Amino acid sequence: MKQIQIGGLVSFTTIDYPGKLAAVLFLCGCPFHCVYCSNEHLIPVGEGEYDPDKIFDWLKARVGKLEGVVFSGGEALMQADATIEYMKRVKDLGFAIGLHTNGFYPDLMKKIENIVDWVGLDFKTTRRNYKELVGLDIAYDRMIESLKYWVSTGRGLEVRTTCDPRFVSKEDLLEIAKISSDLGVKNFAVQKYTPYHEDENAQTTPADREQFFNDEELKKKIESLFETVIWRNN
Repeated sequence: MKQIQIGGLVSFTTIDYPGKLAAVLFLCGCPFHCVYCSNEHLIPVGEGEYDPDKIFDWLKARVGKLEGVVFSGGEALMQADATIEYMKRVKDLGFAIGLHTNGFYPDLMKKIENIVDWVGLDFKTTRRNYKELVGLDIAYDRMIESLKYWVSTGRGLEVRTTCDPRFVSKEDLLEIAKISSDLGVKNFAVQKYTPYHEDENAQTTPADREQFFNDEELKKKIESLFETVIWRNN
């Protein structure tokens, strides 16, 4: 089996796995080319910058200090069996396993049900805007399939939307929230869009990016749909 390719590491976080002290492994590879991607260097599956065996030894030394390990990306499931086998090894150390995913691989979601304890799933925009944002026609339907399946497992889940005003309006955000709620999602997060490139910064204003967080009526409508809503305005 091909060795897992790890392109980045956050050694300690309190926000990437809600309620747990965790580390984050950023895996190489992603089928998307999101317009606002902040991890473009992770899109190709190449040689990872980190030795997986050394990372595993480092994690062993963190047993009892950290509670969870999050697999992020890129898209962590793009490495398929290599990711799943590494997840199993890390879980056997006693860590809770988290996954950040764009939902593009519903068949793999079924394989990780008994390994992954919590999923943060990106619901990026409405169906009509998905291809323009991520570059693939089938991305929306695959994400919905993954979302439906993970809800059915009853395991931990947060659906989150990054509100780039070029692709998500306030009406779009409410539509996304309603679809998620109708599918049984209990925990939802609204994330502020932060431009990472100079040309992006010129395309939106701070007021454009703040509008989702300043509309109290919109916030009340969204909060009425879920058990918890997190507003990540930073």
